[in-house]
Amino acid sequence: MLYQITDGTVSLGGETILSHFNFEIKGTEKIAVVGRNGAGKTTLLRLIAGEVDLDRDDKRTENGIRMENGIRSSRRVSIGMLRQSSQNDLGKTVEELLLESCPEKETYGKERFAYEMEYDRLFTGFGFEKQEKKRKLAEFSGGEQTKIELIRLLLMKPDILLLDEPTNHLDIQTVEWLEQYMRRYEKAVVFVSHDRFFLDRVVDVVYELQQGGLRRYSGNYTRYREQKCKDIVIQRKAYERQQAEIKRLNELIEQFRHKPKKAAFARSRRSILERMEKVEKPQEDEVSVFTGPLEPAFLGSKWVLEAEHLKIGYEKPLLELSLRVRRGQKIGIIGDNGAGKTTFLKTVAGLLTPLSGKCALGEHTMFGYFDQQSGSIQSEKSVIRHFHDLFPAMTEKEARQLLGAYLFGGKDASKKVDVLSGGEKARLVLAEMLTGRPNLLILDEPTNHMDIQAKETLESAFRSYTGTILFVSHDRYFIQQVADAILVFEGEDVLYYPFGYLHYLERKQRSREENPAAALKAEEQAMIAGFQAVPKAEKHRLKEISTEEAYLDWKFRLAAEPMEAAQKKVELLWNQLQQSQESVDAACLKSLGEERERSADLKSKASGPDLPDQEQILQEKAHRMQASDRKAETLAQLTQMEKTKVQLAQAWEEWTKCCMKWYDVWENRNSE
Repeated sequence: MLYQITDGTVSLGGETILSHFNFEIKGTEKIAVVGRNGAGKTTLLRLIAGEVDLDRDDKRTENGIRMENGIRSSRRVSIGMLRQSSQNDLGKTVEELLLESCPEKETYGKERFAYEMEYDRLFTGFGFEKQEKKRKLAEFSGGEQTKIELIRLLLMKPDILLLDEPTNHLDIQTVEWLEQYMRRYEKAVVFVSHDRFFLDRVVDVVYELQQGGLRRYSGNYTRYREQKCKDIVIQRKAYERQQAEIKRLNELIEQFRHKPKKAAFARSRRSILERMEKVEKPQEDEVSVFTGPLEPAFLGSKWVLEAEHLKIGYEKPLLELSLRVRRGQKIGIIGDNGAGKTTFLKTVAGLLTPLSGKCALGEHTMFGYFDQQSGSIQSEKSVIRHFHDLFPAMTEKEARQLLGAYLFGGKDASKKVDVLSGGEKARLVLAEMLTGRPNLLILDEPTNHMDIQAKETLESAFRSYTGTILFVSHDRYFIQQVADAILVFEGEDVLYYPFGYLHYLERKQRSREENPAAALKAEEQAMIAGFQAVPKAEKHRLKEISTEEAYLDWKFRLAAEPMEAAQKKVELLWNQLQQSQESVDAACLKSLGEERERSADLKSKASGPDLPDQEQILQEKAHRMQASDRKAETLAQLTQMEKTKVQLAQAWEEWTKCCMKWYDVWENRNSE
């Protein structure tokens, strides 16, 4: 244990921000603190930094030792905190500021040399040029000054580093570099960040701040979300079962309390109720999860979009590409600003005319287009009235239920559209678009200005949507959750990657080490997709298909078959594991409830004047036999679950290997 807060409470301005919470940092843990805006995340960082004190009532004594303010550490620790506004002397140069923390002042010392090497690496890693360290701080923008302050803190290497939104003002390349650096960082770090992908890649512990309390979860952000949702389901089921049991016991008490021969029985039921440890009603997750498919009104053609030698731009072409998009694909588009991503979407939507080439949507394609101006809708109507007017065939109840799925429940549905924030308006427009059931969605930065709960709700909706999506986003976690293929705009080239974003990053890292091409050019993807679309019975008749291409197609098919089989095996084992877990949880909770009730019943009978009759003895034996059988069954299920987990890990590894083999066949097509 490096640092610990026990039973702490923090109040500011007479208002309690954090109440009776526990917090701990072990060794070199990388910890994320998450929660709604205003929940107290920054207050917690300020408390750890020593800028805020715990309430005096939280001073306590343990084993005769007075624990000042409920905070203790294993030794004297140094703490550094990143602030969004620079507090450094703006008249200093960057070099003067960074050398202040150098442990050796001798210009030619070994430590000084190692320190300067490290700060050069950090300085260039954050996107600066080496010669810029001679500039004064005042010459840099506010965002650049924040980056320089972060460099200074990383060079100081405090025992606990506190970072509040460290990825603000950083481009994607710099964030990726920082992720790798923080994973190797040898000290403890506490992050507050809305960049979920960054947290996923860096942290190993998550603390959720909710209603003034903190709860610790092991793992990264995705593991935390999965565990929280699972905990809510388990607690909800336990709460509902207990409420049903309380209702049953109350009915028995009411039925028998006035009958002399059953008065003791009624008293025992009341005693059980009084001693019952109450299960709290869970606080439901503020994210809406779509469990069923969101299907388009029309299926549409197999090929949703075909672009051939398409040149896009305004007066001058930005780039040329050829591409075929298959029905049901969800393609994320990434690249630097100005690379042509938005121009491409506008061209597909028909808002811009191609400079040359072909760009055609498939037959029966009905699309919805969302750009960065779509969220600026104006209306004096309430949200429910505005929405219901667009879909008059719905009843008001149906409209409210659907709006609730997009986080416009209760009072939010009665708000005027004009008073909604930019993120709320964008969410409303996307809800309208999905309700209209197009078979193609063209989205340009759909989650800008949204909070995490809104983003995760839309991620769930887009995953459930069975149509085709083309979208541009800078939110890497959103891309990871939604996209099953990636288009990378790099200079005048467009590269197509046929897997998800995480796979793309892993392959990109490998390509840096091995130096092969990391993705297919979009033109080559279109050619291969077109060839694969030809029925096998007709392929031999196409004289223009060369022997080499036919051989490649044969290799693709041979590599794809084991990949598909491995995927099905992973899905089967995953479903088996989830079902087994739910069954075991339900059995354990049921057994626990019955055991408590039986124990209380026996105590009540033992205190009474009557001895148990023969029937009661037989019932007790039967109950023990049933309990023993259930226990044996549960142990068998747990043993099987462990075997399934091992099988799942093996199947997952095999699937990954099959995917990589298939992609290697695809990638090496030019060498065949």
